[in-house]
Amino acid sequence: MRTGNHFKFENSTALQGVKILTANMHDFSYDKHAHEEYSLGVTLRGRQDFFCCRRFHQSPPGGVILFNPDDVHDGHSGGTTDLSYVITYIHPQTFHSLFLALGVKPNHTVRVEGALFDDLILKQQILAFIRIVNSGYHSKIEQELALFRLAHTLVKKSGALCEAKPQRRQDILLNRAKAFILSQYRDDLIVDDIAAVAHMSKYHFIRLFRAQFGITPHQYVLNCRINGAQKALESGLPASTVAQMFCFADVSHMNRRFKRLYGMTPKQYQTQLNLVPQR
Repeated sequence: MRTGNHFKFENSTALQGVKILTANMHDFSYDKHAHEEYSLGVTLRGRQDFFCCRRFHQSPPGGVILFNPDDVHDGHSGGTTDLSYVITYIHPQTFHSLFLALGVKPNHTVRVEGALFDDLILKQQILAFIRIVNSGYHSKIEQELALFRLAHTLVKKSGALCEAKPQRRQDILLNRAKAFILSQYRDDLIVDDIAAVAHMSKYHFIRLFRAQFGITPHQYVLNCRINGAQKALESGLPASTVAQMFCFADVSHMNRRFKRLYGMTPKQYQTQLNLVPQR
């Protein structure tokens, strides 16, 4: 089916240096060009043909396209149906502190070799990031977590991933930050707030917290919210009240998070425990 050429750009309202393009291409062809951002996209329908890094590529549905800053490329629909794809452009400065948190040296440029990947995890991360940014109701820390996951994958693919080992004094500061999260996780926290409690820069804090506890501070906050929600549900509170108590945008938002940890919705959880929500 042919539906014409349509392009829609959107800026993230919560993350600086992030924009998203949703595109449908019928007979449009990009001239050779390059972006100053990292470009991470997924082909949704049709076939995307493009030249990059001295090679010609053909991206089928589900194919992941990755351009480093300044990678020259072109592109057009290569099949008999329209090409549809989504792509996010993330400025290197937006990734900078996260790259440092993952052990990348300040003067090192993260560069991934290759432009087309059959990578299920990266595909899911890109689509999840775009969905979270476009939704308008995910919390700040969820958006930061989605961005961190992309940064981690890029650094890993570039071969520059390095884990940190906390020391005794750092253990004390990290536990102080953990205690702060436990006391404040109902608020709309951002990692900068938590890092300040540990008297660390954001990138240094994320790196050490993850090395110490095996989870990022973003994930720990979300985990605390779900654990708190679980207890509230067990007390018989209705899901709508619980969602509001623990900083979820609505019940559907909480349902998705809860199901990832427990394999069922809050309502199903209460039903299995024979709990009747209070009115």
